[in-house]
Amino acid sequence: MQESTHLLVMWAPLGLSVVGSGFFISVSLTFAAVIFFFTLYSFSEEKEEQTARRMAQTAIRHEHTTSMGVGKAIAVLTSGGDAQGMNAAVRAVVRVGIYTGARVFFVHEGYQGLVDGGDHIREATWESVSMMLQLGGTVIGSARCMDFRKREGRLKAACNLVKRGITNLCVIGGDGSLTGADTFRAEWSGLLQDLVKSGAITPEEANRSSYLNIVGMVGSIDNDFCGTDMTIGTDSALHRIMEIVDAITTTAQSHQRTFVLEVMGRHCGYLALVTALASGADWVFIPESPPEEGWEDHLCRRLTETRNRGSRLNIIIVAEGAIDRQGKPISSEDIKNLVVKRLGFDTRVTILGHVQRGGTPSAFDRILGSRMGVEAVMALLEGTPDTPACVVSLSGNQAIRLPLMECVQVTKDVTTAMNEGRFDEALKLRGRSFQNNWNVYKILAHIRPPSTKSGYNLAVLNVGAPAAGMNAAVRSTVRIGLIHGHRMLAVHDGFEGLAEGKVEEIGWGGVGGWTGRGGSSLGTKRTLPKKYFEEISNTIATFNIHGLIIIGGFEAFTGSLELIEGRSKFEELCVPICVIPATVSNNVPGSDFSIGADTALNTITSTCDRIKQSAAGTKRRVFIIETMGGYCGYLATMAGLAAGADAAYIYEDPFTIHDLEINVEHLTEKMKTTVKRGLVLRNEKCNENYTTDFIYNLYSEEGKGIFDTRKNVLGHMQQGGSPTPFDRNFGTKMGAKAVAWMTGKIKECSRHGRIFANTADSACLLGMRRRALVFQPLAELKEQTDFEHRIPKTQWWLKLRPILKILAKYKIELDTSETAHLEHITRKRVSGEGSL
Repeated sequence: MQESTHLLVMWAPLGLSVVGSGFFISVSLTFAAVIFFFTLYSFSEEKEEQTARRMAQTAIRHEHTTSMGVGKAIAVLTSGGDAQGMNAAVRAVVRVGIYTGARVFFVHEGYQGLVDGGDHIREATWESVSMMLQLGGTVIGSARCMDFRKREGRLKAACNLVKRGITNLCVIGGDGSLTGADTFRAEWSGLLQDLVKSGAITPEEANRSSYLNIVGMVGSIDNDFCGTDMTIGTDSALHRIMEIVDAITTTAQSHQRTFVLEVMGRHCGYLALVTALASGADWVFIPESPPEEGWEDHLCRRLTETRNRGSRLNIIIVAEGAIDRQGKPISSEDIKNLVVKRLGFDTRVTILGHVQRGGTPSAFDRILGSRMGVEAVMALLEGTPDTPACVVSLSGNQAIRLPLMECVQVTKDVTTAMNEGRFDEALKLRGRSFQNNWNVYKILAHIRPPSTKSGYNLAVLNVGAPAAGMNAAVRSTVRIGLIHGHRMLAVHDGFEGLAEGKVEEIGWGGVGGWTGRGGSSLGTKRTLPKKYFEEISNTIATFNIHGLIIIGGFEAFTGSLELIEGRSKFEELCVPICVIPATVSNNVPGSDFSIGADTALNTITSTCDRIKQSAAGTKRRVFIIETMGGYCGYLATMAGLAAGADAAYIYEDPFTIHDLEINVEHLTEKMKTTVKRGLVLRNEKCNENYTTDFIYNLYSEEGKGIFDTRKNVLGHMQQGGSPTPFDRNFGTKMGAKAVAWMTGKIKECSRHGRIFANTADSACLLGMRRRALVFQPLAELKEQTDFEHRIPKTQWWLKLRPILKILAKYKIELDTSETAHLEHITRKRVSGEGSL
């Protein structure tokens, strides 16, 4: 998914430095405070010199990025169907545009506002996009516009832009909206000539607006635009759907009912497919892959098997555009009538409708919208008359630029392929991510465990702190293992349970309903295995375990390294090992994302929304929020981006008392504007001396008479709750991929009926790296790890921190040397494995 998804779901590399240098601090400290600061936090001359050198090196870049928009104007509009996260994109375009020195204009009511002009096109200010981030829909409005489809309408639109000096247009919408933008750009020269001839504009005005730059961002809950893994709004729509599916599941179990749920997706089955994976549905109908002939018998047989295994419910997911092989629609009512007639099950239909478009955007969509907005401004301001209109999109966790019309053409090719009955081709055109989802679904939903067993026993265990999505990974691991013919063993309570022999066989029904469960149903502990080598070896021998799949956080990583070390003394430990990262901290080396981090991020973000609402009501209030993560600042940084924080203090980005003073001064200035509130996040181990209490006391003292300060420690609520759609889907696909690898590795290490695995590649971590899921030997990851602080030495998300600071109105540099470059969708489709 998200494919996130997190992701979500990411992201165009940008500069790392976040220390503001343009403020003069006039806030005075009390004498006692001064003594305290200088006693605890004196700084060496060497550190000051390093800071000076760093500032000098970035001065040129800083000057470039804060002036690259001077004399230019950008207009932003939203068009077509609304999608959660559009407001985050609009906010980013406005604030980054202003940061670069450009003038930025809202176009209200989409293309209709562009045609009508007048008050529909208004200049935006920094404060005008405040409190936008957490709102669903689009604040600047969207409308279907017939006028823009005609040349007369586009003439009016061009005149309205020329009169305001706007030569850069950012369009947020679906393929129809983006196609219209490309047509507008292609006609631009001709439109200007006609306007000059009619006297609507002067030749000088036409010369100043000689070309139009177009950049698109895809806002669509259907995720139906080819070239991007996730469109803005898709993750939020999945959140709405899963909330309803979870609620329906409880009532369905109570009455032993079958529920048929219809979700949006007239031409794309993405929402239906991911919902089926994330809910463990019995069946899904999508337009890209209609069921085979005789599907009615297969469906009824499948539902009956589920009930015979002890399940009290059946869930069927239907995309609104579902069809059979002849192109005939398959409706929810058709399916209900079939089940009632053939099986006599109590069956109900729920059509979700526009509730999928509504509500607060997820953390993923806010960050995605913000990142795409930044990239869109950079693409516009770097554009030349020869630069083709591009769309800013997501591949893995990387922002990329693709030619707009290439993406539109491939998107249209999918619809054409479906209309002509070329369904296999339609699936391929949707991209590798969609295909991966479909393949995992087919295995879990349509393939039964074989009667002939493989003779291999696989054990699965959870290690470390609980993380939402662990149970989805265990469920997938168990069921895919059974489909491979293996005997699956569940180990309770981590390595400690493995040492104590807390091992039991687990079957298909033993993991029923686990996808939506939070925490760890197997039980998990932080205990490491080194002191239990002998006991663990005995357990492996007793249960004849041929492979270990370990799902957990940093302890799972370090514990597996210990098992590798123990192989030299204990032959029983020479079995293949696969680690699946699962921790809210997202601090496991070898993977950009960990199962559970997205759920924790959404918990923090929703809490921050409520706190900001409280601050907005009381006025002049600053909240200090402490997040989890150990020494890893992922949660604090990403929650800061998603919630619109003024600052986020983390260990990886060292800060001094001077930086704290700058933040206080910044908030003091902010209280003079219409935005009279502040939000500051602090990672729990960002600094042993600058504790949450210390920062709270500092802000309280220095904000006297200007703002009040409050603090909140979120604590273990960040580990709880039902997993998000991203974590459910991520866990499901990671489990499936781990078992496939394990099956091959066991066969590779099998000699004369015995398993002997002692090579480096027989113990791997499965992680998401940029655009692909990859297996990496644990031994190789040792060099990439800071074991003292339990974090990877290199972390991709650190490059997003300047976005947080710029969107909070800090005058810092934005390194554009690593921004995305234009790619081609044809090359992208054949490279790598793709993301979730």
